[in-house]
Amino acid sequence: MALTFQTLSDFLAHGHDTVIDVRSPAEYAEDHVPGAINLPVLDNDERAEVGTIYVQESSFRARKIGAAMVFRNAANHIEHSLSAYEGGWRPLVYCWRGGQRSGSFTWMLSQIGWRAEVVQGGYQSYRRLVHAALYETSLPHQLVLLDGLTGTAKTEILQAVERLGGQVLDLEGLARHRGSLLGARPGGQPSQKRFESYIACAFAGMDPTRPVLVEAEASKIGARILPPSLWEAMKTAPRIDVEAPFEARCDYLVEAYDDILSDAERLRAQLDPLRTHRSHAVVDGWISLIEAGDKRGLTARLMADHYDPAYRKARARYEVDGLGRLSLKGLAPQDRLAAAEQIMTLLQRFAR
Repeated sequence: MALTFQTLSDFLAHGHDTVIDVRSPAEYAEDHVPGAINLPVLDNDERAEVGTIYVQESSFRARKIGAAMVFRNAANHIEHSLSAYEGGWRPLVYCWRGGQRSGSFTWMLSQIGWRAEVVQGGYQSYRRLVHAALYETSLPHQLVLLDGLTGTAKTEILQAVERLGGQVLDLEGLARHRGSLLGARPGGQPSQKRFESYIACAFAGMDPTRPVLVEAEASKIGARILPPSLWEAMKTAPRIDVEAPFEARCDYLVEAYDDILSDAERLRAQLDPLRTHRSHAVVDGWISLIEAGDKRGLTARLMADHYDPAYRKARARYEVDGLGRLSLKGLAPQDRLAAAEQIMTLLQRFAR
């Protein structure tokens, strides 16, 4: 049976035991339905081979060779990956557009006796629902931005608010990037489609009558672009500002960015292009601190020369309501928890 879904929330509430993505590993890596496992019936090379035969020889030959590959791989999955499942198991299967790959695999599972169903339209149906939520309609949620200069531990405060029961969208966590010049994380960022899936599915699971706390960001986090509905909502959202002493911010950043501060070659490569923005003299000063191994001195200069001026310039572009201002004496764990508790109180004003 082929299932259709009208909204992303409906899709995510499918009620099946397991979601199976039978597309190639490369397709799965770019994006997939949350929680789906990848049991490809054509691997990357096989998919490319079948596609080439389809274009250069004939569609019949491509289908014949593809069918042999699909059933061979499907049999292997049943014998190994699915061997522990009992008769009552209910899988939901999808491929790129709900065609032969998912149809063949679903038929085979059904012949065994499992109550397998397929997604009508496959991954493309899911992607259309994500796109509709982020590109075609405005968000139904009230956002509140957590704002402040670089080094005010906004991400940790955001996470503390979530632990206290607040609704939080951690964009830097979803983008796998710290949202700054030196914010790259090991392993790289998700694809743009995967990033949007994370965002759309996070909102789908939230209560629209309660505010959502989001860290104030630029329209891009690393190489990932914030989708239009989110960015438009963020530009007009009320803000909670966090302030902390320069020295405390510097101490925090030295610890939080130790991975890149310890990589002199990477630091030089990322800072050198800023000569056109901050002058040769300023960047040469940074490079000398890198060569001297002075992590704290470099962090202080980057804050004073680059991060703080860039933040103030960006903040001046938006006239928004201030919901509150938190002046922290330090950024130790107890300070961040106290800030989170104050934020929870402020957020209660926005409960609908």
